[in-house]
Amino acid sequence: MKYRLERLLSQEEIQAEIARLGKTISTDYAGKELVLVCVLRGSVYFAVDLSRQLSIPFTLDFISISSYGQESDPLGIVRITKDLDVHIAGKDVLIVEDIVDTGLSLNYLLRNLKTRHPAGLRVCALLNVPARRIVAVPVDYQGFQLPNVYAVGYGLDYHERYRNLLEIAALVEEQQ
Repeated sequence: MKYRLERLLSQEEIQAEIARLGKTISTDYAGKELVLVCVLRGSVYFAVDLSRQLSIPFTLDFISISSYGQESDPLGIVRITKDLDVHIAGKDVLIVEDIVDTGLSLNYLLRNLKTRHPAGLRVCALLNVPARRIVAVPVDYQGFQLPNVYAVGYGLDYHERYRNLLEIAALVEEQQ
């Protein structure tokens, strides 16, 4: 199968939106003990750039989750493969996601982190694809809403390729 890339968002558009999100989050969390939870691996690029836009103190930690089951089956089993190193009880937690599509992984993560008794638990997603939603999940801070496309670049991958693109593109199958 051959694919081509169609640009959805330029590097400039992405960085401008991250600056806006950083300003809003800094205002909303002023005076609070904020923990940014970066969901590995795709969210690393976004989390790093977002953290540079924050004007408030914060702790940055990482969590990794994996879905098991058939690749085409979004209802696979989800489990944590790398847990947080910091305790979040009594702290305000902001989950930093690259993309929210079906909502299944994020729903699992929200349920898991709530059992740890944070003072607050919210979600910041660079990309939101509501057309693919299976489970309703909150997206408190949203960068861009995308149509139902397979997005790559800026941390998003297709079989570990394209993460390093500075822009976000749709991966489109070429007709034979």
